[in-house]
Amino acid sequence: MIGFCPLASGSKGNCIYIGTASTKVLIDAGLSAKAIRERLKMIGVGIEEIDAILITHEHSDHIKGLEVLGRGIPVLANSETAKALYGMMDAHPKFRIFTTGEVFEFGEIEVRPFSVQHDAADPVAFVVKVGGMKVGFCADLGFVSTSVVHALQGCDYLYVEANHEVGMVHACNRPQVYKQRVLSRQGHLSNGECAELIRQVYHPGLKHIHLAHLSSECNHPERALMVVRNQLEELGAKVEVSIAWQDEVSQPISFASLSTSSP
Repeated sequence: MIGFCPLASGSKGNCIYIGTASTKVLIDAGLSAKAIRERLKMIGVGIEEIDAILITHEHSDHIKGLEVLGRGIPVLANSETAKALYGMMDAHPKFRIFTTGEVFEFGEIEVRPFSVQHDAADPVAFVVKVGGMKVGFCADLGFVSTSVVHALQGCDYLYVEANHEVGMVHACNRPQVYKQRVLSRQGHLSNGECAELIRQVYHPGLKHIHLAHLSSECNHPERALMVVRNQLEELGAKVEVSIAWQDEVSQPISFASLSTSSP
């Protein structure tokens, strides 16, 4: 597949595929290796085609399959995340270290990792350029800084966090420490915060938005879609919005122009 597709998104595991004809990578590996193989197969990609795994941070819902997959696939991470992973695993992947904030190239893909606020060693999000396409992948953050807004400007596609509805967090039966973490600047973005981020980075060339990392307990897909679509309507914007699902492969995005030009 030439394009990208969220394979899983949520607290039970996160994994995204993005690739060209000659360079195919995963962002995170938060499902079991078996499940990742199965979901890749659903979009016509074999695990043996994956050239690298980019890691955002070391939380378990982003690295569950890494110990197995990392035995044969290079793992790209910043130094603090790699150190954290090294201490968590018995079998250590072959790390390739990138520097947060510095653009690097991997095959046909250009990657810009940028800092986000989350309770991990050195968490990042990514802007990936493939051909003429710019895709922003930004989840697991509790606060939208000016640097986040700057990084996501001009994207053709966005994968952004809409984790919770604030009132549902307060009303849920989870411990207070959970509520404080989720709502903190080191936690996760609410539907409203997601909509505000989209307002700040919207431009007429934005084609599609995936809403990511929805809480199964403190959000509803219909609510997240409504909040974001209302914001887009206020902007007079016509942008397709869909959910990045936890238990199934989400809507794939094909880079048709690359498909037709690739050998």
